[in-house]
Amino acid sequence: MTQSPAAAAPATPASTDPCVPQRVVKVRRDYNGWVATETLEDYALRYTPQRFRRWSAWRVANTAFGAASFLILEAVGATLLVQYGWANAFWAIVATGLIIFAAGLPISVYAARYGVDMDLLTRGAGFGYIGSTITSLIYATFTFIFFALEAAVMAYALELALDIPPAWGYLICALVVIPLVTHGVSMISRLQMWTQPLWLLMLVVPFVYVLLRNPGAFAQVVHYGGESGAGAHFSLPLFGAALTVGIALITQMGEQADYLRFMPARAQTTRLRWWSGVLLGGPGWVVLGVAKMLGGALLAYLAISHSVPASHAVDPNQMYLAAYEYVFPHYGWAVAATALFVVISQLKINVTNAYAGSLAWSNFFSRLTHSHPGRVVWVVFNTLIAFMLMEMNVFRALGEVLGLYSNIAIAWIMAVVADLVINKPLGWSPRGIEFKRAHLYDINPVGVGAMGLASGLSIAAHLGVFGPLAQAFSALIAMVVALVAAPVIAWATRGRYYLARTATLPAQACTGCTGCRAVPQAQAVHTLRCTVCERDYEVPDMAHCPAYGGHICSLCCTLDARCGDLCKPQAHWGVQWRAALRWLLPEQLWRLFDKGLGHFLLLMLVIAPLLAAVLGLLYHQELQTLQRAAMTPAALQAAQVALGSAMLKAYLGLLLIAGIVAWWLVLAHQSRRVAQEESNRQTGLLVREIALHQQTDAALQSARKAAEEARAVAEAARETADHANQAKSRYLSAISHELRTPLNSILGYAQLMGADDSVPPHRQHAVQVIRRGGEHLLSLIEGTLDVARIESGKLALQVAPMHFAEGMQALADLFALQAQAKGLGFHYEVQGRLPAVVRADEKRLRQIVINLLGNALKFTQQGHVTLQVQHARQMAILRVIDTGPGLGPEEQARIFEPFERGQAATAAGGAGLGLTMAKMLTELMGGMLTLRSAPGQGAVFEVRLFLPSVEGVAPAAAPLQRMPVGYAGPRRRVLVVDNEEADRGVLRQLLAPLGFEVQQADSGHAALAWVAGGWVPDAVFMDLAMPGIDGWETLRRLRALQAGDIACAVVSANAFDRELPNDVGIAPQDFLVKPVRHSELLHWLAQRLDLVWHYALEAKPTATPVQRAQDAMQINSKEPAGDGLHVAAAPAAVPAEDLAPLCQALQLGYVRGVRQALAQLEQAHPAQAALWTQWRGLVQQFDMDGLARAVAQQQAAGVGQR
Repeated sequence: MTQSPAAAAPATPASTDPCVPQRVVKVRRDYNGWVATETLEDYALRYTPQRFRRWSAWRVANTAFGAASFLILEAVGATLLVQYGWANAFWAIVATGLIIFAAGLPISVYAARYGVDMDLLTRGAGFGYIGSTITSLIYATFTFIFFALEAAVMAYALELALDIPPAWGYLICALVVIPLVTHGVSMISRLQMWTQPLWLLMLVVPFVYVLLRNPGAFAQVVHYGGESGAGAHFSLPLFGAALTVGIALITQMGEQADYLRFMPARAQTTRLRWWSGVLLGGPGWVVLGVAKMLGGALLAYLAISHSVPASHAVDPNQMYLAAYEYVFPHYGWAVAATALFVVISQLKINVTNAYAGSLAWSNFFSRLTHSHPGRVVWVVFNTLIAFMLMEMNVFRALGEVLGLYSNIAIAWIMAVVADLVINKPLGWSPRGIEFKRAHLYDINPVGVGAMGLASGLSIAAHLGVFGPLAQAFSALIAMVVALVAAPVIAWATRGRYYLARTATLPAQACTGCTGCRAVPQAQAVHTLRCTVCERDYEVPDMAHCPAYGGHICSLCCTLDARCGDLCKPQAHWGVQWRAALRWLLPEQLWRLFDKGLGHFLLLMLVIAPLLAAVLGLLYHQELQTLQRAAMTPAALQAAQVALGSAMLKAYLGLLLIAGIVAWWLVLAHQSRRVAQEESNRQTGLLVREIALHQQTDAALQSARKAAEEARAVAEAARETADHANQAKSRYLSAISHELRTPLNSILGYAQLMGADDSVPPHRQHAVQVIRRGGEHLLSLIEGTLDVARIESGKLALQVAPMHFAEGMQALADLFALQAQAKGLGFHYEVQGRLPAVVRADEKRLRQIVINLLGNALKFTQQGHVTLQVQHARQMAILRVIDTGPGLGPEEQARIFEPFERGQAATAAGGAGLGLTMAKMLTELMGGMLTLRSAPGQGAVFEVRLFLPSVEGVAPAAAPLQRMPVGYAGPRRRVLVVDNEEADRGVLRQLLAPLGFEVQQADSGHAALAWVAGGWVPDAVFMDLAMPGIDGWETLRRLRALQAGDIACAVVSANAFDRELPNDVGIAPQDFLVKPVRHSELLHWLAQRLDLVWHYALEAKPTATPVQRAQDAMQINSKEPAGDGLHVAAAPAAVPAEDLAPLCQALQLGYVRGVRQALAQLEQAHPAQAALWTQWRGLVQQFDMDGLARAVAQQQAAGVGQR
């Protein structure tokens, strides 16, 4: 059986109920050819559908009745005669027949009525889903034991007729059955029908000839007292012992049930035919079986009277050879007839044994391993076990084997019978047969308890614990105890362990069995589709599965190992085991047993007796071999002692190995259970998150509808939309293209006008306001898109060398100022040596640190905030420690979730996204963000990132800080391709004054026409979304025109295309997102065309933020007075060290830090109130460049004064 992940079942959507702890993703299960073929599989593990019950009642009955051909019946009768005498054997055989008939009738009726085999019947008759696994093993044991016994008889026939050695005969008898059983009941039915007349004829003829030719041949059998002579008269102990051996044949009713499940529905035939078929194919075999056992006793007596040793007289070959010698005077013909009869008889029964064994093993292993390779595999497996038993010569210990086995078999069958004939009519057990895993408790104490109690008492009696009389009647003890215990337990438990949940599928009127009180079955035409294997099955074979959110067939339900019994968590055997321990043991003991010791003891409780039984059987076999050898009594006793000692040592050694293996299995199971529980917990969190997202999406839709109906609820709709963060991000991502396109023109012309000296001074302020407002809007769009990229996994890191030590110091200096303004202490601790340069995404790293430090300062009211930085083994560790209110366990579990804030956040502002973004970015960078906190003890946020140090590599140069006026070298050509005239005009007006020869093209065809006409540009700025051919195709055709050395850049409003792979050589740094910052565009031109810019005033060769601000001030000093900067001369100089925090905040672009630095300056220098008011105006206009120039001017004034 395999599972195909490519074929997810679309039948029914899986449940998203947040209360469900786990949901299983549907994966279509594809069964192998053996399982999928009905004629090979014969509906093993499942209900037999009505459409498959196509044979007549007579044919099904004939197939089942053919199983009565097995010659072990004669061997059992002969064994009873030899060991217990005729007086005891006769009544034991009669009693055996009556008991089996009485027990077999309800089993046959229920199997035929509900279309279930013996295992499925046992499940619904008081044993539960896993409890019936024990009986499956018992049943499988019966099949291979009797397979071995029957094949051994057949091998002796081949040795008798063809002189084939027994070892080869065993192999032949085992292998010949396999091809007859692989095609299931179809082939077996034909075999039974063809061989039935001949077999009946050859069964009756020898008895007729014996009676005709020697009427007094059996006359003296009534006086035969057995080999020992002790059974000449009726003896209660001997009768009980004989009954114990014979009653083991009761398990044959399981094989009859396996055939009767193919009986047609009651409505498809007449009442007389249906009941006749059930009686003949069910308990009817016992009538012939009793006759055969009595016949075997008579033939054994006949063989003994012909001087055949008693040990050989119990062999059916010797029995029928003695009888056929009356039919054929020639010995050779008698041998041939005997061999033919034995081969036919044993083939007829061994196909049944192999078939029933394959069903039993399929049921046993499918529930333990959740795997099913096919019934055919278990046919071979069962045959192999039987072959091994034949090589062990089990036939010689037939009486002992059956005597021990009967104690367990009778307990099982009688527990089932008690449930069918007592519990169900009294209402203590649900009417009908429920066999599906989805509806059953794993362990039902009614059947399992009754069988365990009856088996234990009967085996103890069989071993002589309760005396000789109880030892003789151990089978009767098992029968009575099981019949009484099952109803008592059902009454005591009020039947609550039968059904774990009620069926939810629709049921229809029963189509047959007039007058029956069974639960109505669904009509055969009513089918449902399994959501796992996507096949159609009848309703009785289906159940509703909450894990898959749809209907599931009984086979898929049995084989599923992922659902964890989600539909019935209280019915899992582990839960039942723990509940039983709590009920039976004191708290200290059951806790000890529940940690693994109990599971180990439970395994050993099964392994130790089973191992002892196997070695005991081997010991008994070898002991019989020694007793038959010609040895002196002393030598025999010494050999027995040595054999016993060797067996005991072997048992102890194997028990030690078994104990180690059992403990390993227990530990592995516990590890798997812990992993499964963690997986379930994580799945529950994911399901909860999905439900929350669905609720958020529903709230957003409701808010939008309310906004359309009335403007009064517009604010509520906006707040709801703010909570729907993911939906908002996706929405803005989708329309970012439309927002960026007009912003490109707005910001482009604002930049041009801001640098144009011809603009009147009184209009420069308006231009700067337009520019700052546009840049602010652009920053909001990019921030929202960052969230969307992180959520969708599309955010790409821009990893490059960065100044690590310098950057951390700058951040520490910035937040030290804010902490001082709030009256808090701030400590910057460097642990060890920090590398000067590391490889990292500088923007994202700063964002993480700023969010964590800002969060710490926000919620710390007294004490201090500490930033610890450590770098070792290429791993950077950043710790932010505060003395704030701290967080409890519940708050820690959700503090990183979007829009979640602690209880202390009620008085603080913020949207609750800072920590979320910090954690998301940390994980995106391959790191880990952890939190340690306790209420009243502050918090410690620790970030671990892999930041490899870089030696000998300087960080990339920053984009231009001021506008050039030209460039050195020959005039360069630039082709601008864009369907928007405004966007083309912005670039033309930017580049043309700098000395570039600029041509415009409104489409891809126009651009190709320029190049094809001989005008080859040095650089191309290409839009993507254009009518006709798009930008990508235009670039491909440009490359094809042998213009491969043209520097090409994409200028597009679609930011998400930046990281997509392409085949035209456009790297991420060649992708400029609209609106284009002129400094970035000119920086790209300088890099790609190796340009050297000319400036109005040459910049100083320094890279400090303060000096860059001074350069900007000098460049713009040529602007007329009263321009949009509104920079007034400072009345008095401010010390440069006081302005350093403001410069650092400007360098980082941290608006909140700029405002806090200005507040600190106002407190330190109140005499400069006019200057601070002017600078606050620049901040309110988001004119950070103008403020930087003003600060640089103030610093220059301070330097001049000094």
